Amino acid sequence: MIQSETTECIDPAETVITKMREQGISSLPRNYELVYRFLNSSNPKLILAYAALGQRPSQIQLDAIGMRFLPHHYPETAAEQSLDSVYNEMLGMIRMFKKDQSRLRKYSNVLGETSARMSREDARDPDGMHDMRRILSSATGDTLEKSEAVIYQMVEQAKELTRLKSELEDYKRLCAIDPVTKLANRRAFDKRLSAIYDRKSETAHQALIIADIDHFKAFNDTYGHQVGDRVLSATAAVMKKTLGSEIFISRTGGEEFAIILDGTGPEEALKTAERVREAIASTPLKDHNDGRDCGRVTISLGLCMATDASGPQDIYNKADAALYDAKKNGRNRVKTYSPKAKRLLSLLKG
Repeated sequence: MIQSETTECIDPAETVITKMREQGISSLPRNYELVYRFLNSSNPKLILAYAALGQRPSQIQLDAIGMRFLPHHYPETAAEQSLDSVYNEMLGMIRMFKKDQSRLRKYSNVLGETSARMSREDARDPDGMHDMRRILSSATGDTLEKSEAVIYQMVEQAKELTRLKSELEDYKRLCAIDPVTKLANRRAFDKRLSAIYDRKSETAHQALIIADIDHFKAFNDTYGHQVGDRVLSATAAVMKKTLGSEIFISRTGGEEFAIILDGTGPEEALKTAERVREAIASTPLKDHNDGRDCGRVTISLGLCMATDASGPQDIYNKADAALYDAKKNGRNRVKTYSPKAKRLLSLLKG
């Protein structure tokens, strides 16, 4: 008797999602398409370009590849800029028409007053100028009515554009939020991280902390992905409660979080990181479905001051190297970027 082998059918969508989680890629529709194309493409140039990104690529890097290889891949900013441009041009045209309309009204009033006065003085108007003024007045009135109709249509279109802008703003807010933790997502983090180096005078007082949940895979394997999502949500909630709403916190992918501190020095930044670590370590985790005690969650953190890095990617790499150092030395601890971490960074790059 021949026994047939059964092969498990792999869901392409699940493969794409798994790949995005592994690389810390935000869940934007255009990113799904790009990762899917990479996993299923026969284009060697696309495969090489994507593979060169490595772990945790920025949205700018992803969009650069998407624009190069996918015909319908456009960054969200293109739509925003187009809508803003049309909206501003529409408002400019409305202002111009209203200005011309005001002049026409004044001119029409002058013609009307002049015509009425001269009619009283000379009803016969032998030189025919009265008819000319009447014609001019009538033409001006027609132009005025047409301009009012155009303005009405443009105002209505401007209202529609305003509605579209409002919907786009809502979409932008949703695109910047991680659906599991309700924190800022990777896209928002990349934008905020780049802003650190926009003003050199403020760079000296900013810091990046990267945090990673220890043994997160064990939670997923033991209790399932639903409990894993609760672990992420609980960790995010403790971070928000500990740091407050003024401090930028994001989930950058998988079980990784990032904190950007403003107006801080090295000692204060380290104290903040320790405060977050202790708060999470002291919070028990329970399964809301059956009340099971799932133990306690701990996190490892890597810290780098903005002055110790040359730019957004550099500070991220250095904070990541410090995080790797914390993991390597026992987890549930904070490490600051140092010459030792510099050596680890060189090993990670190699």
